[in-house]
Amino acid sequence: MTTTQARTGPEQAPGAEPHGEHVALPKTPDAHTAHTAHPGHGPHGYSAQKDAHLKRLRRIEGQIRGLQRMVDEDVYCIDVLTQVSASTKALQSFALSLLEEHLRHCVAAAAEEGGTELDAKVAEATAAIGRLLRS
Repeated sequence: MTTTQARTGPEQAPGAEPHGEHVALPKTPDAHTAHTAHPGHGPHGYSAQKDAHLKRLRRIEGQIRGLQRMVDEDVYCIDVLTQVSASTKALQSFALSLLEEHLRHCVAAAAEEGGTELDAKVAEATAAIGRLLRS
């Protein structure tokens, strides 16, 4: 088995989609990005803080890798759970930051435009808050 096969699974026919896996789509402008972009605001509310967000996500990724290492090294259960809690809090904090930026940017821009766009953005934010509360 090749290294690529080990990472991606069994070999598939060219052009076949993997079963049960997310397939990344090309980064081209589509109806969604054209619809959500606002003139003078950038494509998304978090865009202005993109570098800080990526740095934060890399730190969280490091925490998760630390969890893997702890399990691999048979670290005491409670110590692993403490790290799980810290990682979970870090992700929740990141999510709240994104939510705040969404409200300040996307929802505020929709409020300026008025109409059904505002209703749609408020519904999106409400659904996102619901998902965060359930997690």
